[in-house]
Amino acid sequence: MDRFDAMAMLIAAVEAGSLSKASRRLGLPLATLSRKVADLEKHLRAALLIRSAKGLELTDAGRAYVEAAKAILEQLDEAERAAAGEYTEPRGDLIVTAPVMFGRLHLLPTVTGFLEAYPDVAVDLKLTDRITHFLDDQIDVALRIGALPDSGLIATRVGEVRHVVCAAPDYLATHGAPATPDELARHRVISFESVSTGGVWPFRQDGVARTGAFRSRLSVNTIDAALDAGRAGAGLVRALSYQVNDDVRAGRLRLVLEDFEAAPRPVHLVYAPQGRLPLKLRAFIDFAVPRLRDRLTRAALPLAP
Repeated sequence: MDRFDAMAMLIAAVEAGSLSKASRRLGLPLATLSRKVADLEKHLRAALLIRSAKGLELTDAGRAYVEAAKAILEQLDEAERAAAGEYTEPRGDLIVTAPVMFGRLHLLPTVTGFLEAYPDVAVDLKLTDRITHFLDDQIDVALRIGALPDSGLIATRVGEVRHVVCAAPDYLATHGAPATPDELARHRVISFESVSTGGVWPFRQDGVARTGAFRSRLSVNTIDAALDAGRAGAGLVRALSYQVNDDVRAGRLRLVLEDFEAAPRPVHLVYAPQGRLPLKLRAFIDFAVPRLRDRLTRAALPLAP
């Protein structure tokens, strides 16, 4: 029996709350995971887990063993990183994640530049609009847009983006531009809500939060579709400034309600604290932060006079 392997599977089961969830996360058959845990209990001659309708619970022996196993595996991981040279020069694999459009427009060019500068590092760039979890998804560093929840993660701010409302010039020529959020009710709006329910967009006036209510005639589930519809003159679209930057600069879309925009949303690079930061991660942070700050500064839409 590979005890290190069995330790890792036991910890995965405890953190997942059930053997079936752990098997899916690990990509292993449930029977294989169950057998590994059973073999470990047989080897130790002690029951580690109590299986109940509520999930898995640790016995006293199991609680002590899992705590010790985590420390052992952390030490093993540290030793392997040191032996592989991760603390002497940047090398190894990095898993980086970001929202789809931001990642394609801004993070991907930064990553390709990083790979040119550090030939011994490989990057797995995962672009997704869902929130990833550092432990479950084995993420090294994430780009997050918006306020960050309280956590033990380390965050480095690289800039901010605006939440803007825009429309095609043809639409505005026909229907006029809304002067206040209250006028959204009489406009065609492209939203991410069901057309059968009313929608609300947040705004701000003189530092005070306010809203604009509407009932959309077109609802879509991706920002790409919303922008396609907006460019075609189907109505008003609300998006993040980096998503419409090229369209606004080219005149395909025009900003409206700028005086009522909600507060800008911060953009951070986030990573988990570690006792000794691998050089590949430190090198990526040092490389990416100034370049992302520069890209966001240059891509910022000019404010209305």
